[in-house]
Amino acid sequence: MLSNLDIFKIGIGPSSSHTLGPMLSARDFCSRIESKLESIERIEIILYGSLSLTGRGHLTDSAVIWGLCNLECESITEEQQKHSLSLAREQRVLLLCGRKKITFNPILDIVFSKEFKKEHENALSFHAFDKKGQIVCDMTYFSIGGGFIKRADEMVSDLAPDTTSSDIFYIKSAKDAIKLCTQHNLNLASLSLKYELQFNSHEYITGYLKKIWHVMQEIYQCGVNTKKEFLPGPLHLKRRAPALARNLLTSDDPLSIIDNISLYAIAIAEENASGARVVTAPTNGACAVIPATMLYLKNSLPDFDDCKASDFLLTAMLIGSLYRQNASISGAEAGCQAEIGSASSMAAGAMTTVLGGSAIKACNAAEIAMEHHLGLTCDPVYGLVQIPCIERNAFGAIKAISAARIALSGDEAQKVKLDEIIDTMYKTGRDMSYKYKETALGGLACIIK
Repeated sequence: MLSNLDIFKIGIGPSSSHTLGPMLSARDFCSRIESKLESIERIEIILYGSLSLTGRGHLTDSAVIWGLCNLECESITEEQQKHSLSLAREQRVLLLCGRKKITFNPILDIVFSKEFKKEHENALSFHAFDKKGQIVCDMTYFSIGGGFIKRADEMVSDLAPDTTSSDIFYIKSAKDAIKLCTQHNLNLASLSLKYELQFNSHEYITGYLKKIWHVMQEIYQCGVNTKKEFLPGPLHLKRRAPALARNLLTSDDPLSIIDNISLYAIAIAEENASGARVVTAPTNGACAVIPATMLYLKNSLPDFDDCKASDFLLTAMLIGSLYRQNASISGAEAGCQAEIGSASSMAAGAMTTVLGGSAIKACNAAEIAMEHHLGLTCDPVYGLVQIPCIERNAFGAIKAISAARIALSGDEAQKVKLDEIIDTMYKTGRDMSYKYKETALGGLACIIK
């Protein structure tokens, strides 16, 4: 683990592990076959485990087509999405690497296997064949959550950083972070910036975070102003954000602040569910928790500017890195507690920091938020990131705000530490039945037929 900036990445919905990860895997495979393109006549993709079981609802089959066409995750347009899918599904043609047209039948060439790979619940393989049916190249990838991918060889290699190096300091735990903050009189945002400056310039870091924050706000505006009434998929779920936004304009309900927080989260989560552009934070399924909390602060505090937003994101990504290093941010691996729970934890610690809390209080807030997400299952109906995912983003933001307020009003002493709750979350996730970890084989996923 080096820079933590990639915890926030701009991509497309509805799932970072099931849409963005497979698309990035396909693009990586393209880069490996580009020099052999002339000899390739056929491509086969095999989806395993959770990618297979909920792949259709998560657009995994579409994502691998977009990636094999070498389309960019951050800039792909709706027109490009539709054109490449139409070419493949109607004309049986794939523009491989964006350069060579080959025969491609998604029904036959994308295989949904129920087999689980032992390394991770989200796996996919690519096979490229020549005219004689001989394999030109084959690669297996694992989508480990948050849009992060690893090749098979990386899953078995010890890729941990050399923490004995004197040139780079690493933050491996909340205990490490608190110790460094105490030694150098820093809060978590300042420590996170100090860490990031080892890999990027101050100008790049602040520019990147400013862009992320502005894109989050743009996604919210898209969600409340959309003319599309229903979300895609068999649920035919009606969007709620536009009507909720209109109602709040004339509301005199003293409790409407809760509705506003829900609106921020629902608008963004609905955009993600539609397959539109979104910021992974730290996953797509939990993409609305952090921006909803930030929008709450922006609209409640007169001094919440881009600088405060950067501090928020710096803190959040530092906390997120602890979950990524020591546990999981994958719903397929540890349930929704690893997605909504980690996002709520990140937001709680970040809000505490922005409101003047010490590193200890920020870690306390992060612990409180995760404590009340323990055991949360990932059981999406029809494999869509809609029910219960959209509402869970709203609850994740509300819990984050509550956790921050509780931590700020209490003293620094706390019985359960952030490192302990991260470890507990991961163990809970590993003990959870696979039926409740993004397979759509149990829980709410089985209610609607």
